[in-house]
Amino acid sequence: QLQAYGGGLVQVGDSLTLSCVASGTTFSTYTAAWFHQAPGKRREFLGGISPSGAHKPYGGSVKGRVTIFSDNGKNTVSLQMNSLKPEDTAVYYCAASRTYSIPTDNALMYEYWGQGTLVTVSS
Repeated sequence: QLQAYGGGLVQVGDSLTLSCVASGTTFSTYTAAWFHQAPGKRREFLGGISPSGAHKPYGGSVKGRVTIFSDNGKNTVSLQMNSLKPEDTAVYYCAASRTYSIPTDNALMYEYWGQGTLVTVSS
């Protein structure tokens, strides 16, 4: 089970770190990723991390402003976002796969999803 947290109301230009914790399993054995979905839009891949941490592809509208990292001690995968913009307002989801060892931007490839955490960027 995945649980995402850390969302909230922030101002334009702020930084925010979202985290995803896995319960009942070891997160480091999964390929993990972050997506976001704004109202009326498709779910968009933001970044992923392979189990070894060697592969960290990024994508979407936040590319260049985000960093994904894992903490095996806390069993979490986090997404640090910088220079937030109003268009970053969305529900942010973490996802995980045991099938694929390389992160993909295809949401269908992830078997497990967190419940989402809302980020609102106010101008």
